[in-house]
Amino acid sequence: MSDRAYAFFEEQQKARGINIDEVKARLKALKIETPSWGYGDSGTRFKVFQKEGVPRNPFEKFDDAAQVHKLTGIAPSVAIHIPWDKVDDYGKLKIHAESLGLSIGAVNPNLFQDEDYMLGSVTNSDAAIRRKATNHLLECVDIAKETGSKEFSLWFADGTNYPGQGHIRKRKAWMQEALAEMYGALSPDMRLLIEYKCFEPAFYHTDLADWGMAYNLAQKLGPQAEVLVDTGHHLPGANIEHIVAYLLDEKRLGGFHFNSRKYADDDLIVGTVNPYELFLIFYQIVSAAGDSDAGVRQNAESITYMIDQSHNIEQKIPAMLRSVLNVQTQLAKALLINHDEVNEAAERHDVLGAEDAVRRAFEFDVTPLLHAIREEQGLPHDPMKAYLSSSYGKDILARGKGGASW
Repeated sequence: MSDRAYAFFEEQQKARGINIDEVKARLKALKIETPSWGYGDSGTRFKVFQKEGVPRNPFEKFDDAAQVHKLTGIAPSVAIHIPWDKVDDYGKLKIHAESLGLSIGAVNPNLFQDEDYMLGSVTNSDAAIRRKATNHLLECVDIAKETGSKEFSLWFADGTNYPGQGHIRKRKAWMQEALAEMYGALSPDMRLLIEYKCFEPAFYHTDLADWGMAYNLAQKLGPQAEVLVDTGHHLPGANIEHIVAYLLDEKRLGGFHFNSRKYADDDLIVGTVNPYELFLIFYQIVSAAGDSDAGVRQNAESITYMIDQSHNIEQKIPAMLRSVLNVQTQLAKALLINHDEVNEAAERHDVLGAEDAVRRAFEFDVTPLLHAIREEQGLPHDPMKAYLSSSYGKDILARGKGGASW
């Protein structure tokens, strides 16, 4: 993309009243956390597909994640999943991450793959199993303290498939009891990000089925507990940007797990199925960042953006690059919304004018802007092309098949 293309883009946006320097600063400040499990072998509900070159251990997962950060400049942390990423020495893993210019991000407890958890983990009717699950949560707090992590992403598969299978109200109390114990073990600078999911693998009821349940639990636990929005965890037709706006106004939006869905929690690359939805989510966040309420502004600025995808048929590193770049692109578009224009049209009851002011930002080609930012940061204009032309993808084939999987 030529300097002339960027000059035209900049002139065009300034004429619309957009502060390009502010837009560029916001984009340079963006940080997107990638998941360790996104680099390992994964699959459908029927089979885990093994690919050549996938990491064989958590250290190699960080090696691959470093490629994404090196080329994009916006992926400096990696979420870990326990016990998928269990190691004998977490201090050594931390040092390895830092040597690559990375840090260890959110710690994700695994309370859905142990045989004991078939009928629930922290909500199991067996007190011994509940104790085992709670101990795992506490183990993850200890791991976070050792690695320097400040956040926990909490997702529970707990639920039931049939009426009468479990006592719903008792399960609600057991969930709160377990998380209250975990909450009490946190350092003052740590956060619990509580995720929710409307169904799957439990089909009759899920113990944390929607944002309202997660929000209610966070309220009861305290200010270090917030809601995590996974963009794939909603029923068809759900207005996710409405949920985002509501949680922002309540100052309880902790973070995102970005992915895309066509029918359910499909874990497709974010922005590939409905990029306009992702843009509208960022519209609400950008709007909140300029709110008159200092608490709302602070919440908008403290959101953790994380990718949560299982790249089943794609090559792992290119898929992660595409995920990160799609998020960056939609934020760039959202930053081009002229909020004064939108609000003035809304106040005049000009429905189409307000909608047009939002949509026009989405329709801009932000490629010149992103190229200019990457050039200023010493990054390749096209990170995907740069990766594919490098030897890294070929070099890691020496790992062979049979790498780490979930």
